[in-house]
Amino acid sequence: MEDHELVERYWQRDETVLEDTRQQYGGYCFAIAQNLLGCWEDSEECVSDTWLRAWQSMPPQRPGKLSLFLGKITRNLSLDRLREQRAQKRGGGQGELALEELRECIPSPSDPQRETEERELAQSMNAFLRALPRKECSLFLARYWYAYSLGEIGRAFAMKEGTVKASLFRIRKKLKLHLEKEGVFL
Repeated sequence: MEDHELVERYWQRDETVLEDTRQQYGGYCFAIAQNLLGCWEDSEECVSDTWLRAWQSMPPQRPGKLSLFLGKITRNLSLDRLREQRAQKRGGGQGELALEELRECIPSPSDPQRETEERELAQSMNAFLRALPRKECSLFLARYWYAYSLGEIGRAFAMKEGTVKASLFRIRKKLKLHLEKEGVFL
């Protein structure tokens, strides 16, 4: 079923769309949650919460690409769960490691202008990603959006794990330089 048909059914408040969404995007959303959390039960719960959040969000939102919309919801719910786990000292999956790697590049938003700075940072990062060669952009997204392990990325891109690690290091270094040029100081 096409995304626009599913979205239209959300707008019509057709409850059967939830099952169709689960069938079409359940595996995709579960993979995102599992890569971040590393726990089957927590991942299942985040995916279930994704369907509820999608139901509550449409209307008023009308996403053009439902997979990205659902993936973002799942990712945000998983990151929230990961923060809860970290606060409780319970650990997590690849998500914690991926976030730790990015901390040297991304400033911690803790001042009153947080929302404006986050928006500017997002625009700057999007420009950075658009300027990257396709393979580098895909590597970056696989690690820092989907939180795939280095081994999984290596298998997907037919690269050795050490090569993936070195490539990601170089991309993060480029990101840091890009952000500094844009006036985002760490």
